[in-house]
Amino acid sequence: MDSTGNLGQIAAHLGLDLVAVTLLTFAVFYPRHRRRELVPAYLALNVALFAVVAALGRVGDSGGLALGFGLFGVLSIVRLRSAAVQHQEVAYYFTTLVLGLLCGLPGLGIGVAAGLAGVLLLVMYVADHPRLYARDRRTVVTLDTVHRDPEALRADLGRRLGNPLGWSVQEVDYVRDLMVVEVRYQEPQRGGRPEPAPRNGTRVHAANVAKEPVW
Repeated sequence: MDSTGNLGQIAAHLGLDLVAVTLLTFAVFYPRHRRRELVPAYLALNVALFAVVAALGRVGDSGGLALGFGLFGVLSIVRLRSAAVQHQEVAYYFTTLVLGLLCGLPGLGIGVAAGLAGVLLLVMYVADHPRLYARDRRTVVTLDTVHRDPEALRADLGRRLGNPLGWSVQEVDYVRDLMVVEVRYQEPQRGGRPEPAPRNGTRVHAANVAKEPVW
C-alpha cells in the first residue's frame, strides 16, 4: 500500500478512536463522576497509545516485535496506585487504553475495530449506569467505642448508616476507646433513613466519605 493509502487508513482509525474516546469520556464518564482532572488524562493516554501502536505497526518486518516491546514500555509507566482514584475510574483508564490499542492496530479492519469499540462503550455504559447499585455506598467512620462483638458492630452500623454489606476495621485504639471502620452499606429507601441511636454515649464521626457510584 502506498503512503497515501497508509495515511488514509491511519486517518480513518484515528477518527474512530477519537469518536470512541470522546463518547466514553464526555458522554459516559464525566456526566456521572464529574472528575474534571481525569478527562485530559484519559484523552492523552488514549491518543498517545494510538500513536505508538500506529507508528510501531508500520515499521516493517520487525514491526510486530517492536510493537510488543513498545506496548510493554507504554503500559509499564502507567501507575494507578493513587488512593484518590476509585475502582470505576481505573476501569475507565483501561478502557481508554484498549480503545487506543484496538484503533491503532494496522492489521485490524476499520469495521472490526468499530464493532469492538462499540462493545467496550456499551459495557461501560451499562456496568457504570446510575441505576445499578444506586443505593450502595462506602464510607469510613470513626466510632468512639470499641465493639468486640461483630454482631454488635453490625447492629451499630445498621442503626447509623443503613444495611451493612461488609466492613473492614482499619484501626482500634484502646487508649482513646475508638475504632476506625471502612463500611460498605446500602442506604435505606428514601424517607426511611434511621435516626442515630447512640448507646452509652457513643458518637459516630464520618470521614473520607466516598460514594460508589456517585450520582
